[in-house]
Amino acid sequence: MTLPRQRGLTEQAATTAVDQACRMLRLPTIRSQFPDLTETASREQMSYLGFLAELLLAECDDRARRRSERRIKAAGFPRDKSLRKFVFEANPTIDAAMIHTLAKCEWIKKGLPLCLIGDSGTGKSRLLIALGTEAAMAGYRVKYVLATKLVNELVEAADEKQLTKTIARYGRVDLLCIDEPGYMELDRRGAELLFSRS
Repeated sequence: MTLPRQRGLTEQAATTAVDQACRMLRLPTIRSQFPDLTETASREQMSYLGFLAELLLAECDDRARRRSERRIKAAGFPRDKSLRKFVFEANPTIDAAMIHTLAKCEWIKKGLPLCLIGDSGTGKSRLLIALGTEAAMAGYRVKYVLATKLVNELVEAADEKQLTKTIARYGRVDLLCIDEPGYMELDRRGAELLFSRS
């Protein structure tokens, strides 16, 4: 389907044409923000190039936001915990500068592990979720899982001769956040499955 192209369209016809083109090109943000951005462009006397840049940047920003939201949802975090809301003053033993450095995700890019160790109630799970969320927002594929669930899943996969497939599924993520490993007792088989490098 092609859209008719004419010179001297009325305002209403031009608006309809933009709406149809945005639908065809799958540009939902431009479609929804076009009236407001048009008004702003007119009021601020933007050039055509400036107006086009504003439209495209709005679409790009919204797509990046939606991708981040999808990655955060796919991670399977049990609750929303952002680093911005973490109260470092409540636990002075946590080095805020170190956590903010970790939030830049260089350690993930380098393939380095991270282990958060501390007493119960010191914010390890909250920090794990917050750092995982930062990684997802930075474009990394993240998966959150409780240690007990992971071990049970590995044992069941081994029993059903599906271990390679299960390990491959977890291997597709950039960051695997394993929470509460200290709350479980591992038998020899569970420990071997959890800590193997298959």
